[in-house]
Amino acid sequence: MNFDLQAIRSQFPALAITDNGTRRIYFDNPGGTQVPVCVAEAITDCLLTKNSNLGAFFASSSDADVVVQSAREAMADFLNAPSAEEIIFGQNMTTITLHLSRSIGRLLRTGDEIILTQMDHDANVWPWVLLARDLDLKIRWLPFNTDSFEFDLDDLDNLLTDRTRLVCVGAASNLTGTINDVTAICARAREAGVLTYIDGVQAAPHVPIDVQEIGCDFYVCSAYKFFGPHQGILWGRREVLEQLEPYKVRPAPAELPWCFETGTQSHEGIAGIAATVDYFASIGRSMAQDHAGSWSHFSGRRQHVHAAMDLLFNYEKSLAIHLIEGLVGIDGINIQGIAAADAMYRRVPSVSFTHKNVPPDVIAAALAKQNIFVWSGHNYAVEVAKTLGIYDSGGVVRIGPVHYNSVAEIDEFLLTLVPILRA
Repeated sequence: MNFDLQAIRSQFPALAITDNGTRRIYFDNPGGTQVPVCVAEAITDCLLTKNSNLGAFFASSSDADVVVQSAREAMADFLNAPSAEEIIFGQNMTTITLHLSRSIGRLLRTGDEIILTQMDHDANVWPWVLLARDLDLKIRWLPFNTDSFEFDLDDLDNLLTDRTRLVCVGAASNLTGTINDVTAICARAREAGVLTYIDGVQAAPHVPIDVQEIGCDFYVCSAYKFFGPHQGILWGRREVLEQLEPYKVRPAPAELPWCFETGTQSHEGIAGIAATVDYFASIGRSMAQDHAGSWSHFSGRRQHVHAAMDLLFNYEKSLAIHLIEGLVGIDGINIQGIAAADAMYRRVPSVSFTHKNVPPDVIAAALAKQNIFVWSGHNYAVEVAKTLGIYDSGGVVRIGPVHYNSVAEIDEFLLTLVPILRA
């Protein structure tokens, strides 16, 4: 592994910020990551030199056209999408899903069924529950095993019927950290003639994504979770998108992908998306040569990005092992997720725990006083928290290291945590 942590950290100015002389430790990353300088520079450049709406004859508009098209091509590389025309931008994953659910709903009829899971963020749950309410559809729930924190796909087979029209599932859980076998899930759904909608928000910062290999119909993520700006991205299979009626105003283009992008987009944010993908590609070129062979069927930026994700995930797995080993040695802590050191490939490094005596919000507040940033609560994973029986007791404390974090930061977190739990 040719991973250079200091070179990585030097690209993120936020990591050097102190408050009253106290360093910041960012473990709040599952809720939103910090950005490298190149992303901020791309956003600034767009605002200062390419600030225009699209489609006009003058220079700034032509420049803005290039910004948006470049970002579509970048995200096609990031996701291994067949075409940049299948990339749709929006405000965030939740907004995109609420919007697109209305178009998908026009394919459905009273009594049709949607399969949701008890492991998903509410952004891939409640839009579909609302749709079912409005159209008199039936929701069927895929449970997860509360001991293994994983699905039994035999349960999915039992849920699929001749009325099933859509399966919605997260690629990785934002609470338990489980990486789900969405490729196997999509294969079962496809065999049954069922559409699949994958929430990739928590997977995108950590693992390489290949929507063609996954075999899904929709894959949606948010750039601010993978070191970019507050933007959402959806990939949709062209033949499926072309079946949908876009909800749009009359003058808006009727062609893909613009027909699904409501109103004027944040072109500066879209510029930041392209820069984010190029950030990963730069890591692939400079540090991940040993991983390029696994992606020899790709070339150029597409290969560099996927090799980089392999490299970074290997490093993050080592962080997760160190973090979990430290937590399990503390009396009263219960990790709500996969904890075996040899199973880190089945989870992202976001780790959630509860304590037998101290509520999650008390722990998070005490850590914040030491400038260690973590999240507490259900983290919008409502069904997950209810299934685990922790919804009414305050949810979890969630620590989310990413590739710019260090073992030393984890050690400092653990040393700070112990006296908080004894207080």
